[in-house]
Formats: sequence, structure tokens, C-alpha cells
Amino acid sequence: MTSIKMKTIKKQILVKMACVAFTLVVSVTYAQKTTQESTTQRDGFIFEFVAGGGIISIEDSAGIQTFDKSQGTFVFPDLKFGYMLNDRLAITVSLPGNIYEFQDNDRHFGGFIPSVQYWVKDKWWIHGGIGLAIDSPALYDIKDDVNDDWNFGCAVMASTGYEICKKKNFALNVQSKLVLGRASLDGDAHRDAVIFNIGLGFNWF
Repeated sequence: MTSIKMKTIKKQILVKMACVAFTLVVSVTYAQKTTQESTTQRDGFIFEFVAGGGIISIEDSAGIQTFDKSQGTFVFPDLKFGYMLNDRLAITVSLPGNIYEFQDNDRHFGGFIPSVQYWVKDKWWIHGGIGLAIDSPALYDIKDDVNDDWNFGCAVMASTGYEICKKKNFALNVQSKLVLGRASLDGDAHRDAVIFNIGLGFNWF
């Protein structure tokens, strides 16, 4: 009973730390002094890919892996497709993803998340949505009957970014992203993931 309580407490602490870090990034971004320049025209379809890294914590209800240990990870892939409804609001589909190690195999926890992006200021945007969580083998580490299972569930995502460079229909931003997901496993088990990333976003309008 004590071990279960400790696992629950550690899980809550991890989630709270990720939320605090996310809030801090938002606060710093909001505090940035805006320069006097013309507003970027955003129109039509948008595409973005992100390069960066972060941390991921995985917990398996079967007790194989717990939130007790987080892993450093790189972002792969992290893509976003969308369409501008006006110069501040876009509907998007986001594909966040991170590689993690599980029983000496590399796996990928990500999602397919319908979402909305809104530019609060000319350079600062917020982005969030809810959709499909995907837990799968890393494409370069698929092994028959060992690391070939695909699991699906639900994920929520929230991110924010600040455009540090803009030129015509291109923008380079620094961003942070928080993803919480749960994928169902065989035997009524499940796998939970908490992901926090920081990276550079390359965005075309």
C-alpha cells in the first residue's frame, strides 16, 4: 500500500513540475518586449516541423516501468499541418512524438491531435488540442514478436511559442510543448506518458 501511495505521489509531483515549467515558459514569453514592426500576413495552409529535445516519463500499469525514472529524449517526428481561418487563428493537426527506451528496445510515443492555434500577440502564439495517442515501435527498431506492438488511446497537448525571426511566409520560433497521453495495452493494461519538450519550430505559411 505504501509503495502504491509513493508511486501516486511521484506521479503527481512529475505532472506538477511539468505544468510549472510550462507556465514559466508562457510567462517569460508573454513578458517579451514587442518591437514595432508590421504584422506578418498569415494566409492559407501552414506547415511546421520542430527540432529539439525534452523529457518523457512512462508508466506501465503492469508494473514493468514506472514514473520513478524519466528519460531524456529527442523530438521525432514533430509535425504540424493547418489552415489559417484569419491572420490570428488556425485549425491544425499536430503530430508530436518522442523516442523512449522500453526493455532494451526503442519505442515512440506520440499522437495525431486535431488542435487550434491562436496568435495572442504578433509573435506569441498558444496551441492546444485533444486526439489520438499512439505508442509504437521506433521505425528503425522493429523486431518480430518482440517490439512490434502498436497501441492506441487518448492524448491532450498544450504548447506555446514565440517567433524570433520572420521573413515573408517563413517564421522561426522557440517553443515548449506538454503532452499527456494514455495508450491501451493487451490484457486491460495501459501505458501513461508525460512529455515536455523545448525546441525550434520552422514554420511556413
